[in-house]
Amino acid sequence: MARGERRRRGAPADGVRTAMGAARGGPARRDSRVGVARGTVRGAVLAIVVLLLALSLSGSWLLAWYRARRAVTLHSAPPALPSDSSSPTVAPDLFWGTYRPHVYFGMKTRSPQPLLTGLMWAQQGATPGTPKLRHTCEQGDGVGPYGWEFHDGLSFGRQHIQDGALRLTTEFVKRPGGQHGGDWSWRVTVEPQAPGTSALPLVSLFFYVVTDGNEVLVPEVGAKGQLKFISGHTSELGDFRFTLLPPTNPGDTVPKYGSYNVFWSSNPGLPLLTEMVKSRLNSWFQHRSPGASPERYLGLPGSLKWEDRGPSGQGQGQGQFLIQQVTLKVPFSMELVFESGSARAGRNQALGQLAGSLLTQVLETHTEAFREHFEKTFRLQEKGLSPGEQALGRAALSGLLGGIGYFYGQGLVLPDMKVEGSEQKVAPALFPPVPLFTAVPSRSFFPRGFLWDEGFHQLVVQRWDPRLTREALGHWLGLLNADGWIGREQVLGDEARARVPPEFLVQRAAHANPPTLLLPVAYMLESGDPADLAFLRRAFPRLYAWFSWLYQSQAGPVPLSYRWRGRDPALPTLLNPKTLPSGLDDYPRASHPSATERHLDLWCWVALGARVLVQLAEQLGEAEAAAELGPLAASLGTEKILDELHWAPELGVFADFGNHTKAVQLKPRPPQGLVRVVGRPHPHLQYVDALGYVSLFPLLLRLLDPHSSRLGPLLDVLADSRHLWSPFGLRSLAASSSFYGQRNSEHDPPYWRGAVWLNVNYLALGALHHYGHLEGPHQARAAKLHSELRANVVGNVWQQYQATGFLWEQYSDQDGRGMGCRPFQGWTSLVLLAMAEDY
Repeated sequence: MARGERRRRGAPADGVRTAMGAARGGPARRDSRVGVARGTVRGAVLAIVVLLLALSLSGSWLLAWYRARRAVTLHSAPPALPSDSSSPTVAPDLFWGTYRPHVYFGMKTRSPQPLLTGLMWAQQGATPGTPKLRHTCEQGDGVGPYGWEFHDGLSFGRQHIQDGALRLTTEFVKRPGGQHGGDWSWRVTVEPQAPGTSALPLVSLFFYVVTDGNEVLVPEVGAKGQLKFISGHTSELGDFRFTLLPPTNPGDTVPKYGSYNVFWSSNPGLPLLTEMVKSRLNSWFQHRSPGASPERYLGLPGSLKWEDRGPSGQGQGQGQFLIQQVTLKVPFSMELVFESGSARAGRNQALGQLAGSLLTQVLETHTEAFREHFEKTFRLQEKGLSPGEQALGRAALSGLLGGIGYFYGQGLVLPDMKVEGSEQKVAPALFPPVPLFTAVPSRSFFPRGFLWDEGFHQLVVQRWDPRLTREALGHWLGLLNADGWIGREQVLGDEARARVPPEFLVQRAAHANPPTLLLPVAYMLESGDPADLAFLRRAFPRLYAWFSWLYQSQAGPVPLSYRWRGRDPALPTLLNPKTLPSGLDDYPRASHPSATERHLDLWCWVALGARVLVQLAEQLGEAEAAAELGPLAASLGTEKILDELHWAPELGVFADFGNHTKAVQLKPRPPQGLVRVVGRPHPHLQYVDALGYVSLFPLLLRLLDPHSSRLGPLLDVLADSRHLWSPFGLRSLAASSSFYGQRNSEHDPPYWRGAVWLNVNYLALGALHHYGHLEGPHQARAAKLHSELRANVVGNVWQQYQATGFLWEQYSDQDGRGMGCRPFQGWTSLVLLAMAEDY
């Protein structure tokens, strides 16, 4: 029967019943009251439902707002470093430095609004048109090799740069004094690469000064575009003066003729300095050296003239850019002297300007002091390493120290909304302005801070100068947000931002990174240095908050398991979705990402972190933290849990676990290109067959007992050339793996799929050394493998350095050649500790 018919037939019956009730007197009225009551109840229920829904929606909105705010709110714990720790008053010897690692040569102050200096150069007439202007370190500009021969991280450095037929040597040294960071001097020497060259090129050097605010620069111009000096004043530096001394022949005081040009304008923005200078190199001038034929060169304006003058006569508040071009024939040397007014006022006038023969003497003194401190620290000569290998060690250390930068700015953060994938519905927000004092992986390709790289960097730095490590760790812990998260990649300031693809600018507050900063913390604990322990006492609340966030936010699907958040989605173009937060990027994981995954390397990082934090808490008397983390450290310290979660009997090694199949491959499918094809067996929950670095993590982080039954199988796969062993170091992925050497997409070549990486090889050397000194059934074998692996790793890095002049990001497991970006004097500098057998 139709729904309408039911309604029509039912209506009279209701009416009859109502009339009958009314005739009997009362029931109709009672039904009426009941109907009203029922309507009232229904209305009340509806109102309550609407109210609850509104409260739920508003509650969800408030919760989302709260989480978003916490993501970009600094942590409330006391800072590990005083707020003025970078000031010239507190740390005058660190105030000036080569803290612009992305330029070939430059210095700046550790300040939010720094005074910056830098060098550009160009070989005139070498190519048609505008000469190639060198300024920032680039992968493909043809410059190289280049790098620091000496750099003490504090007050002195010497760098060599090969640019075609030219060899440049840049040197700097600082002299303490006054209340504003003291004086410093540069010497830049340009010579032919090949001695005895008859056709000597004409070269232009460009020395510049940049201010980043309302600071004052007053140039004093002499004849023919030559600046006598530049006076200035800032609130942090007080009065100061720059003097560019006349050029001389290298090694003596015989003057050389130079042509001068000058340019002065408002600061266009630090990323635009190179292009601004290129655009002003638009006039031809004559270089008329006495007794020689005139030569044409492209130059800046020939006289001082302020451009972009604002209404007030200054650069409208964005700072100033002042650059002096000097053009002359090679060979020659030039010196730039910076003098602090307060240092000059308090200095014995007999000392004189830090230039000429005095500068030479001071540079030689620092060189000898560096050599002595280096040998005392690393003992390479005592260990019998060759002079060339010792030079490699000095270059590894110096390149790392010379790559330390000071950055200031705001990063972009995507909040953690606690539901995976939901963060894409939220706009990124700006993190508060923060400073960062950190080493960088590569001056040419990664000139910014990377969290998991920095832990490895500081293992080298702290052997040399523990104070620098305390400074770096303190700054990284200063980036902690209210939840205890630290972004894995720090893009702070205009110069850093200009070199990063847009897709990598935003850091996701749900994503972690290996807590390698705990590696130097563990070394501090072992050293027992009172200054280190005092620092750790101040830093402990932040270390505790950071580790607590890590193990809670990355908890896995079963108790005491852990899973990296932030794997790429299973796109049809990807062979295996990446896991960027792990630091191992394209290392194969479960083929089909899911919440069921258990990641072995993360489990090991958490186990190590719990152990270190408990030891630190007990050392510092932090009883509450020790009591809270103690059970976690104890549980993760037993192999029973590790076995239950990650031992794969069918593979004979430890492994990840997840929804996986090996039957995946990339196949061409026009017009899409390469696409992923999944065959049989279909994915199901299982251990992931991807033998490589991840499989070794319980060994790498020394979590296994020397008598463990699992130690032998790991040593077996490590030492097997069919799997991980190569003549050049341990492969990142076994040669027997179906993913070995495979692209991850049409445009994404293999990265952690076979290449030799120094950071993990260093961990392996440390582990083999560790087990080789502990009594157990595998002691002798571990010691032998350590000796052989050390010879392979050190020997290949040394061979490639001899051939190319660079340390490389990674090395081929096939022929040992350097691959990836260069110079990579971040964690590849760990070769120095391998040579020193310091683990």
